[in-house]
Amino acid sequence: MKIAVDAMGGDFGPRVTVEGAIKASQEYKIEVLVVGVEDLIKKEVDKTNHSRAKVAIVNASEAIGMGEGILSIRRKKKSSIRIGAQLVKDGEAEAFVSMGNTAAVVYISKKILGALKGVEKPALSLLVPTIKGLTLLIDVGANVNCRPHHLEQFAVMGHTFMTSVMGIKKPRVGLMSVGEEKTKGNELTKEAFERLQDSPINFIGNVEGKDTYSGKADVIVSDGFTGNVALKVSESVVETFSYFARTEIMKNFFAKIGLFLMKRNLKKIYKKVDYTEYGGAQLLGINGVCIIGHGRSNSNAVKNAIGLAKDFVLNKVQDKIQHDITELTHSLGQAEG
Repeated sequence: MKIAVDAMGGDFGPRVTVEGAIKASQEYKIEVLVVGVEDLIKKEVDKTNHSRAKVAIVNASEAIGMGEGILSIRRKKKSSIRIGAQLVKDGEAEAFVSMGNTAAVVYISKKILGALKGVEKPALSLLVPTIKGLTLLIDVGANVNCRPHHLEQFAVMGHTFMTSVMGIKKPRVGLMSVGEEKTKGNELTKEAFERLQDSPINFIGNVEGKDTYSGKADVIVSDGFTGNVALKVSESVVETFSYFARTEIMKNFFAKIGLFLMKRNLKKIYKKVDYTEYGGAQLLGINGVCIIGHGRSNSNAVKNAIGLAKDFVLNKVQDKIQHDITELTHSLGQAEG
């Protein structure tokens, strides 16, 4: 198996992505195609213990910065993101992983790989930890303007992912709204509720923001605007709580002793909420495998993102999504007929 990795992506660039790619190759026994400025990548490879790693460098003379807009994204024809996606399109890699500019990765992946037949809007999905395990949020930023049938497709894709990759036989699918009652929400969520209620998936109704981490649903569906805001607020809460905890503990001698005694358990808790443990967001619905990691990813996050891509390929998730979307379209056609 070959997986292409954007070496230029993320806040730390090749220093982190190359190390993560080498770790992934060694641990998962796969070949990694590291895409980016060749000289910079070679320097990082030489600094790292790359014995037993199968890593090949694919030169890309341009890089898209984390804050660059659509005009710059379109103009850079030799960017590491574009070349990485093209490797998947040409069959030279089975998946593409990037920690780079999310808007750029989504736009270029859609343009080069295209959507699966019947999928109007590929969606970003992300696994988040809950008190009962993991929940998939979809969409978390790819589509800010959606119609009800788009949310229905997101639900089907999320259902298929949790079944195929996470091994959940009948995942519970909830719709993000402002109340549990079917009458709550805007016109988008009300109509989406009706469609999901009639779909073949295990739809449990509306869920609220407070349910994101409760484990009430295995899949939570929303439009990309709402999903992205919910995700960013969640990240901010975790960071703010960590800051307050550290500053308050440092003010009290006995609290410092308590911290020392609880250190091992606190590490276990932190590992559960640490985004680096879950790899990245999956762009579901495109004709190829694409994983997008957090911009602040460390080498462990890069490695785990590549591992997620490997699982995605092995479980043939795209083929299963295509099958389920086709079945949904067929059933809707019969109902309308």
